[in-house]
Amino acid sequence: MDLDQQIQELYAKAPQDGTTPNAVMAIAPALKQIAGQLKHPQYYVLQTLDERWVTVTLNHQRQTNTQKNVLYAFATLADAKGNQASKNPQVISVPVPVTHILFQMVAMTSIDSIIFFDIPGNLNKGSEVHRDTFQKLIQMHLQQMQQAAPASPPADMA
Repeated sequence: MDLDQQIQELYAKAPQDGTTPNAVMAIAPALKQIAGQLKHPQYYVLQTLDERWVTVTLNHQRQTNTQKNVLYAFATLADAKGNQASKNPQVISVPVPVTHILFQMVAMTSIDSIIFFDIPGNLNKGSEVHRDTFQKLIQMHLQQMQQAAPASPPADMA
């Protein structure tokens, strides 16, 4: 599924709450921009049986009091199953379109970044997408949309 199809699916499956579908379309350019820099259209994410994504807390090597919470996204099922957390019988590996993973980052305020392991078999190096960088990109796209939108006429004009 290409990125446009992923965005359409995300839009179609969004809760019809009057806000989420519009939010999907508003940030779609940012989703596509980041997803386009990654190597795979889908990744495997570790998930508990109650459908919660498994996150990992990493400690800074030199600054022991500094931590961050990350989500791992694996290029292959074999890579996901090779992760220590997947040894837990309550954890499964599920394929998720890349734009959907990125969209979840907006809602998952507990994670600081997502690490995408792009090279099958290599879990030593990944592409990290930081929450703050992603949020700045979203803000930039939203500001561009607002500037491009035509000004509405005054309400008292009749």
